[in-house]
Amino acid sequence: MKLSFGFAMAFLAAGLSAQVTVQVGGSSYLGIGVADITAERAKALNLKEERGAEVTNVTQDSPAAKAGIKEGDVVLEYDGALVHGIEQLTRLVRETPVGREVKIAVWRNGAAQTLTATIEPRKGAAIRSNGFNIAVPSIGLPAINGPLRFFAWQSPVLGIEGESLTSEEQLAEFFGVKEGVLVKSVGKNSAAEKAGVKAGDVVVKVDDTTVSTSQAITRALRALGSKKTFTVTVVRNKKEIPLTVIMEERGGAIRPGEPVRECE
Repeated sequence: MKLSFGFAMAFLAAGLSAQVTVQVGGSSYLGIGVADITAERAKALNLKEERGAEVTNVTQDSPAAKAGIKEGDVVLEYDGALVHGIEQLTRLVRETPVGREVKIAVWRNGAAQTLTATIEPRKGAAIRSNGFNIAVPSIGLPAINGPLRFFAWQSPVLGIEGESLTSEEQLAEFFGVKEGVLVKSVGKNSAAEKAGVKAGDVVVKVDDTTVSTSQAITRALRALGSKKTFTVTVVRNKKEIPLTVIMEERGGAIRPGEPVRECE
């Protein structure tokens, strides 16, 4: 199936905004970002089973926010169905009719509780690919034909959330790279922000290591060991810019990159 997408990514760096529009307004919407539960996270959260979807963010004024869902909650059940991971939860939300009330069982502070959310229609457009969604504002940019596959990744140590451009030749060309990791957001007061990394940059190197995926950045960061000062090379306005990153505190092992998705 051939699709035409107007795209953008609400990236303000370099005066640039972009949006990938695959899903239009009106679809079922809950308003949470989620990550799969790993064995490590299950143990840390005292979960009985290695399943569920950990809430990484809650959109303001969304159905989830109104229901009382909070960042750090783990969604265990959705409308009576056991939640095993983000793929399933995203599908369940997508298939829920707008206006329906659903019971959502969450794990919070070592105990389970049930909340009630009313599914609303999404306002505006969103990236939509294999269950992965990001709400973004619209601006006019060239159309892209073909499916878009994005994988979001968060680096708590570096302080960025990014998406690989490896399989997106047209999008990579738009940003002036052959490959790299597109920075979606930069954490406040993070090492990346202090170094000057901005949303809309494309990370292409960590020190002397070329990176094109989230996993490559994770490996490069791990390879630094105890090194606290290193260079991150980004492409901005189609020009390479070396930025010096200073890690104030490495805080132990780097948590591997995980898929992070927004439930419709």
